[in-house]
Order: sequence, then C-alpha cells, then structure tokens
Amino acid sequence: MVTEAGSGHPGGSLSSADIVTALFFHTMNHRPDEPKWPDRDRFILSKGHCAPVLYAALARSGYFPVCDLLNLRKIDCHLQGHPDMNKTRGVEISSGSLGQGLSVSVGMALAMRLDGLPGQIFTLMGDGESQEGEVWEAVMAGAHYKLSNLTAIVDANGLQIDGFTRDVMNVEPLPAKFEAFGWTAKAIDGHDMAQTVEVLDWSRSVDGPVAIIAKTVKGKGVSFMENQAGWHGKAPTVKEAEQAIMELRGEAVPGSETPAEGETVGG
Repeated sequence: MVTEAGSGHPGGSLSSADIVTALFFHTMNHRPDEPKWPDRDRFILSKGHCAPVLYAALARSGYFPVCDLLNLRKIDCHLQGHPDMNKTRGVEISSGSLGQGLSVSVGMALAMRLDGLPGQIFTLMGDGESQEGEVWEAVMAGAHYKLSNLTAIVDANGLQIDGFTRDVMNVEPLPAKFEAFGWTAKAIDGHDMAQTVEVLDWSRSVDGPVAIIAKTVKGKGVSFMENQAGWHGKAPTVKEAEQAIMELRGEAVPGSETPAEGETVGG
C-alpha cells in the first residue's frame, strides 16, 4: 500500500499489526455490514499516521473491498493519508493530530455510559505520542469518571520520527504513570498473540479504565525496517516491498541464504 502510494508510515503500522489483528478478528464486537450498529465496540486510532494497518483490518473484515487498499493516499480515494470518518466506512474518528485520541475516547465513553450502550472503546496510541500533555489530561479524566468501558493500548515500540523516545523525551515508566493516575495498567509483549488476546479480553472486566502497555518492535517482521527510526514515514521501493512481503510470509529471500560451514560468499 505504502509503496504504491509513494508515501506513508510502514514502521508503526507493522509494530501495531498484531494488536489491531487481535482487536478486529477476536476481541471487538462489530458488524462490517452495519458500521453504525449502536452496541458495537469502538476502535480509535489515535496515532492516525498508521492508517495503513487500520485500512488493512477494515478491508479484511469486510467494510470495503480489499482491492481499494492500493488506492491509499490517491486523489478522490476514500483512504486518506490519515483516517477520515466522513470518507471511510468503519473509521470512528478523524485522527492524526497526535495526543487527541484518548480525549475523544473519554468523551465517547461518557456518552456511551449516558446512553446505556454496552460497547467498549479501544484506543491505540503511540509511546512517542504520550509526550503530549493532552494525553495525561485525558488519563486524569478517565480515572476521575471511572470509565470501565475504556481501554487504552500504547504501542510502545520505543521509536518516533526523531529517534528513540528515551532520547527525544523519555516517557517511561508508562505502567507506573498510568497507575499513579488511577488506571489499572498491564505490560505485555505486543507480538505475543495469545497474551494480547487474553489481556484485551480481561480489560473488559476491570472496574475502571485500563492501560495496556504493549512492548513492540517498529517495522516488526521486516529485517531492514526493524528498530529503524528512518522507516517511521518512508515508502519502500518496489524491490524493498517485495522483500518485505516475502519476509512477512516466512519465505526465503533470494541472495539472503546463510552460507554453509566452510563456504565462502562471492568466491
């Protein structure tokens, strides 16, 4: 998608792919054929630049044809560079200005409580995004109003556009910070599907808001992207995309075989 568009954000999309997969294909109650079903769970992509992973999940769920994905960021296409709730089926809020998603989620959670709706709100944020002051205002409000229908998930891949979060503006320890504000927090391996599914399901039963700090790897599954800040917002070439897809499928990449013992390379 990002290669076809010539721009986009592959690194953070890949780090959160397991989390989004668990939500859309196991945890969340939603109806692709009825996007505005009142009793649905809501997914809020606060780090809206990672729209490719959301669009992939929506398409695979049946909100719109999978073939639409290759129109990412093209003029007159409904798949904008950042999610647009007025253009794309299944998108709950327009996002991309970092720090706002959790505040919107708090408002939604309060409205759903007033309306007696059963749905849970799952909000996916970035750890670099947690440097925003508005995030902590929302955390304070979530605890104050005891929003049991709100689960925040931090994609803690340790990187942002300018480098490692610990160097730009350290946000750790995130679990302790959420707990200090009155949330129940749990740290997980965001690439362990069984653990991710278990904790997401558990978050529904907690009295009060829950923060899941998911330790992830930026560019997960693609050797040349993993833990590289340069792949925050960069489109792979066609050749790089082909290699990435092969690696994600677990296929051998031509020319990358490890030489046998005693063998030389290029001899």
